[in-house]
Parts: sequence; C-alpha cells; structure tokens
Amino acid sequence: MNDKIKYTAEILLKSNSTIAYTGAGISVESGIPPFRGDNGLWNKYDPNVLDLDQFYSHPHESWKVIKEIFYDFFGNAKPNAAHYGLADLEKKGLLHAIVTQNIDNLHTDAGSKEVYEFHGNSRMLVCTTCLKHFVASEKMNEDIPVCDQCGKVLKPDFIFFGEMIPEIAYRKSVEAARKAKVVIVVGSTGEVYPAAKIPVIARQNGAKIIEINPEESLFTNQITDVFLQGKASEVIPELLIGIKEKL
Repeated sequence: MNDKIKYTAEILLKSNSTIAYTGAGISVESGIPPFRGDNGLWNKYDPNVLDLDQFYSHPHESWKVIKEIFYDFFGNAKPNAAHYGLADLEKKGLLHAIVTQNIDNLHTDAGSKEVYEFHGNSRMLVCTTCLKHFVASEKMNEDIPVCDQCGKVLKPDFIFFGEMIPEIAYRKSVEAARKAKVVIVVGSTGEVYPAAKIPVIARQNGAKIIEINPEESLFTNQITDVFLQGKASEVIPELLIGIKEKL
C-alpha cells in the first residue's frame, strides 16, 4: 500500500464532513460509455436529441435515441466496486453525501442513502404537462411514453440542454460543498458546468480535495491536494483497506 493511500486514509478518518463528487468515469467500469472523449456517446449520436426544443418538436426521433442510450445501455448496468466502496464509507460514517453528475441510479443501487443527483435521474419519467411521475421501466413498451392521466408526452426526469438544474439538488449540493472538510472527486473531468463548481466551492471554503481519476483532469493542477491515479474500482477498495488498518 503506497504512502498516498495511507495519507488519504488519515485525512478521511480525521474529517467530520466528507462528500464525494462523482462524474461519468465512475460508471464507465459498469459498462456505461462516457458522453465525451474518444469513445464518448456524442461521437456516435447527435447531442441535439437532448435539446429541449428538439425533443418537443420531434418526440419520435428523440425518444428512439433516448431509449437506446439511456434505457438499453444504462438499463443493464450494475454498480461496481467504486460505487459499493462509497456506500461502505457512508455506512462507516466517513462519507456524508454524494453529489453526482450521473443519472444512472448506480449510487442508490449500491446502497448509498444521501445522494444529490445534480442532473436528475433516468429511472423516472415526468409528464411535460401535468408533471406526474412514472417509473421508466413500466413505460418502455410504448413508442413514445405518454401520461396515463393527460395523454401528453413524457420525458426522462433528468435535465436536457436548456433546462435548469433541479432546485433541491442544487441547493443541497452547494450546502454540502460549503460545509465539507474533504471532497473525494471520482471520475470527473471537471468540464461540465455548473456541476464542476461543487469541488471549487468546497476548496474556496477550506476543504481538502482528494481526486481519483485514471488521468489528470481540469481539477488536478487547480484545486486537487491528493491525486490518486487509477481506476476508481481499484483505488477506493484499496483506500477502504487503508482505513481498516488504521482503525
């Protein structure tokens, strides 16, 4: 076990307010492709399917692609060791919240309780007219999912381009960042705003930033205090072992 892992374990054990901030990278090892980069989904699909105006004007075309991306790809994904590791940290009282950019529900599936979904969640659909919610899996047999109550088109309950961040998730995320003594950044490149402000807000309020990523991100040379390079599914279990050894 290297010295960085031991040092990070000490930081977490001393902290009374730690949050995790997770991006697409933590779910790549669960089989979910990232949106950006060489193998990103936006190299294969037109991101305009998530443009709100495009969705309303061409729901058939948008829903065809949305189903393929978010319910075929995402639907079979399971939490990996990194998701379970963060849930374990929460159970031990060493992690107090997760702020995630991800909409795949994998943190909750892994057992994490305090999860702030900055961009919403693909598990639910919402009516664009009456705002009634539905479980997505119960509507995937429809070409265009429609509301049982008013007959209008449903959309996934995550934000599209042109939509505001969900108010409650935003408020809780910012509050958690301001209180945090430590932030564990996992699988985020730091490119997506305003979500990427969360670790920055924490740093401005004196928090230490621990970053777990295979490669350096926009955070690394700007706000990161400890950079643990590697796959999250390998680094986080190693960190848990380091914590156990110090207890």
